[in-house]
Amino acid sequence: MQFPESWLRSFCNPDLTTQQLADLLTMAGLEVEELQPVAPAFTGVVVGHVLEVAKHPDADRLNVCKVDAGTGEVLQIVCGAPNVRPGIKVPCATVGAALPPGADGKPFMIKKGKLRGVESLGMLCSAKELGVSEESNGLHILADDAPVGQNIREHLRLDDTLFTLKLTPNLAHCLSVAGIAREVSALTGAPLTLPAIAPVVPAIDSRLPVKVQASDLCGRFGGRVIRGVNPQAVTPAWMVERLARCGQRSVSPLVDISNYVMFELGQPSHVFDLDKIQGGLTVRWGQTGEQLKLLNGNTITVDEQVGVIADDAQLESLAGIMGGDATAVGYDTTNIYLEAAFWWPKAIAGRARRYNFSTDASHRYERGVDPAPTAQYIERITQLILEVCGGQAGPLDDQQLAMPERKPVVLRLSRAQRVIGMPVSQEQVATVFQRLGLAFTVEGQGEAVQFTVNPPSWRFDLQIEEDLIEEVVRVIGFDKLPQRAPKAPVVSEARPEAQRGLYAVRRMVAARGYQETINFSFVEEKWEADFAGNTAPIRVLNPIASQLAVMRSTLVGSLIDILRTNLSRKTADRVRIFEIGRVFRKDASVQDTDRTVGGFDQPVKVSGLAYGPADAQQWGVASRTVDFFDVKGDVESLLAPRQATFTAVEHPAFHPGRCAQVSVDGVAVGVIGELHPKWRQAYDLPNAPVLFELDASALTQRTVPAFTSVPRMQSVFRDLALVVADTTAHDTVISAITSADADGLVRGARLFDIYKPKQPVAGMADDERSLAVRVELRDDEQTLTDERIDAAMKAVLASVGDKAGARVRA
Repeated sequence: MQFPESWLRSFCNPDLTTQQLADLLTMAGLEVEELQPVAPAFTGVVVGHVLEVAKHPDADRLNVCKVDAGTGEVLQIVCGAPNVRPGIKVPCATVGAALPPGADGKPFMIKKGKLRGVESLGMLCSAKELGVSEESNGLHILADDAPVGQNIREHLRLDDTLFTLKLTPNLAHCLSVAGIAREVSALTGAPLTLPAIAPVVPAIDSRLPVKVQASDLCGRFGGRVIRGVNPQAVTPAWMVERLARCGQRSVSPLVDISNYVMFELGQPSHVFDLDKIQGGLTVRWGQTGEQLKLLNGNTITVDEQVGVIADDAQLESLAGIMGGDATAVGYDTTNIYLEAAFWWPKAIAGRARRYNFSTDASHRYERGVDPAPTAQYIERITQLILEVCGGQAGPLDDQQLAMPERKPVVLRLSRAQRVIGMPVSQEQVATVFQRLGLAFTVEGQGEAVQFTVNPPSWRFDLQIEEDLIEEVVRVIGFDKLPQRAPKAPVVSEARPEAQRGLYAVRRMVAARGYQETINFSFVEEKWEADFAGNTAPIRVLNPIASQLAVMRSTLVGSLIDILRTNLSRKTADRVRIFEIGRVFRKDASVQDTDRTVGGFDQPVKVSGLAYGPADAQQWGVASRTVDFFDVKGDVESLLAPRQATFTAVEHPAFHPGRCAQVSVDGVAVGVIGELHPKWRQAYDLPNAPVLFELDASALTQRTVPAFTSVPRMQSVFRDLALVVADTTAHDTVISAITSADADGLVRGARLFDIYKPKQPVAGMADDERSLAVRVELRDDEQTLTDERIDAAMKAVLASVGDKAGARVRA
């Protein structure tokens, strides 16, 4: 919110400098985001009266002016502005004046000079040249009653500062200059002086029938008819000035007055052209398919979730947000209907964003507008309209249907002291509440003292005890809090040796040639269906974009999107990327704790993608595309020294025959596979990437190295040529060998060759293959004898025969 300091000080003027006032507001929770002078520094500019204007003898676009600048003599000034004329009063920079700096950063000095041979003793200025406006259509013409010779900074009140506040949503009561003045008064104790509002005595008995059908939309509706307003009236300069310094341009007197009171008191309102209303008005929820053309030119379609104001023929206004074009006031408007209401915040919240715009009214209503003084604020607007535009006002129509109730809130003094962290007396708390205008009662004595506060109508944010504690400490002052060292010792928690941190996991993945990416946790709904088979994902209630509507249950979609972006921009042909992040799944078994949300599982996953050549191009090795086994090796390296097993599975994201489940110690920890051909085609990928996704907990766990002595005995190796079915997995054969009952002599087995004949051979069927396996045997205590070796190999052959259906190749 932006406003001039002078307007604030007209309501409450504490003995503070501008910077001190800004610091006070910031420390009280009303963050002052920016302080900006109304105009840059300049000197020597006064109010000048143009007496005569004559054409320059040697220049068609220049004029020679006679100007009274209050110096006692008439100045001759050459001026090229198109709107210069006799009789106007304008800013006049006299000789020696210093105007705002230009592009070089140096002040522009006004000197005595000649323009095309004619002497010029000054300069007539535009608003842009004075730095008070970005646009300029000529000289800045002043009011006819401007005192000649008066310093222009004093006349235009340019020694002012614009405050820009960054308010949190709970500070709806501070969305007006009066609301901020109320806070300043409470913080400093300075007196608060608000505009005197006297009820307007009706001059006519003219009413407009209004029916409020939805009390859950509108809790209070007020309005009155005003006839005979002057359509040629002009908004007073002081009002235009204050609106401009609040960032609001002047439109017309009626609209300007409505905006002025909104900034002044925080009450949005709307002015209808009474002669354009057909019949009466009805306040209700919209109906599906109804359309309304708004003041901004947009035509929208409403439904049952949007509040509207309608007459007997059509919709006329979007409730609490923006008026309609059909009943907008114009320069021919003579009869008006003035409306101000209390709209329930929940009925307004999000409706403007639905139509991709926002207004000052919706910004206030969706946070909460004080319903109690609605009638009083209508009187204030009426008062200004009658002063500026004239006319005759009818009686006030005030319908109170469902006013919000403020439930009492209890503050325990002992609790406040514990939370604030310093002693706070009963008198201090009472003083704070009195300054804030909070009605309260006190019960108990000593440590049992408690305050029961009845929040006023303008404080929507006071609902729990902590809200009151915050009010106490911010009025007392955060700078009053004692600076104490924490009593609890700060001791870093030692991580078990068998666990590594996620930072170490990042280093490990990066060491394999992958680059880390960071993505949103909300993704396209299509990704969830394609890559996770999730048809019922967790939906985001208020997505930042329509395509980011659900929470992801896998990281695969984010990596595929990054790959597609890089390929479409031709930024890389060899891509290795990974991400570590949470995924989100519905799980009714999850309980609600301080670290979990009931009904939702949020594990951390580590996912990687490899695409393109297996290695960077070089002369010594032939180029080939990365495949399943390259990434499988990366996964095994990441899990080392723990041994991973890979079992063929089906996954919605991966190729049916090139996908495996990753298990460690018999527990599934992830999946690895090549992207399914249909998704490669759907996402326009020239080749299929290989991806993996693992539980982060599996990568953070590691086996602590244990000392073993160097074997004293040599190992014995035996090679086996085993015939197995094509469907028999490598892990099945190796597991059968290492688990054989061979008196503990088998220390390892490694596949070193596969033979698949192209032509039929004796002893092998078409659906069989031969595996060459080297078996390691060793006894750590004594040398192996041939008898023990033969017995061990016999046990190995029996085991592979029983568990893998293997036989020795003839």
